[in-house]
Amino acid sequence: MGIEATMLVVDNSEWMRNGDYTPTRIEAQSDAITLLFNAKTQQNAENTVGMMTMAGKSPEVLVTLTDNFGKILTALHNIKISGNANISTGVQIAQLALKHRQNKTQKQRIVVFVGSPIEEDEKSLVKIAKKLKKNNVSVDIVNFGEEAENTEKLEAFIAAVNSSDNSHLVTIPPGPHILSDVLLSSPIVAGEDGAPPGFAAGGGGGFDFVDPSLDPELALALRISLEEERARQEATTNTSGESMQIEPATVTESSVPLTDDEIMLQEALKLSRGEEGGDEQMELTEDEEIARALEFSLQQDDSEATDADLVSILSGLPGVDPNDPRIKDALSKKEGEKK
Repeated sequence: MGIEATMLVVDNSEWMRNGDYTPTRIEAQSDAITLLFNAKTQQNAENTVGMMTMAGKSPEVLVTLTDNFGKILTALHNIKISGNANISTGVQIAQLALKHRQNKTQKQRIVVFVGSPIEEDEKSLVKIAKKLKKNNVSVDIVNFGEEAENTEKLEAFIAAVNSSDNSHLVTIPPGPHILSDVLLSSPIVAGEDGAPPGFAAGGGGGFDFVDPSLDPELALALRISLEEERARQEATTNTSGESMQIEPATVTESSVPLTDDEIMLQEALKLSRGEEGGDEQMELTEDEEIARALEFSLQQDDSEATDADLVSILSGLPGVDPNDPRIKDALSKKEGEKK
């Protein structure tokens, strides 16, 4: 999906007061504009959308190209219905707005909402269409309201501007349906892959239960979440595959030499936990565990061990306080026995 700059040309003529579309033509058009903005910005993060009116005293650009939805909402709220629509002037001003886009790599597209009778003749419309085609501008037209009167002229316009099927005409007759719902499945809203915004082509989006037109933010969040999860799973698979190819080095306890102090500490810990002979478990009280550890420590080397050595060894034992009165008494008794 390439990046694109889109100008939305809004019909704000007196004909838009009619209630043949739910709830009125102008409000149905506003809902469709909201859908289009979300669709375009979701298709590519660099897409921008602008908006202008083509009725009233003269066509007027309300919002220049932006990705800020708040500006579009504000402009929609401030639109005033008046006069007759001038589609030829509106389209040409929209082309000028696209010409001054900041990112020149963006493709140019105009989406025109026509909800009132077209005053221009077919010849003048075709002339403008050929000029747009020469400047590589695509045009989509939403024909509603006066579709019976306008369809022939608009079909000629689209035929003249179309290049490699880059322009579309969607005609929506009055009825109980919602204008934006019909547009959702139209080529105007669908991306180049033919899938609605927020869905991958071929149904790969994985969250068909979310209608992006109703909650575009949730649909976008779900899509990003699915993409991140897919990337995480692929990274995990690659990591596990590499780890299977590497044979881990085997390290045994015997391959690492232990110092005398470490051997003494290990044996003392076994005794303090009640382990004797490797298999026999003994239930010892705390006093008995301390006494057993002291006894074993003193037996290691009676000729060279000192009180400082024993205190140092006992300090390394988990849960043993060398300053405990019971330990000091045991040290004193052992020292007396040695004398």
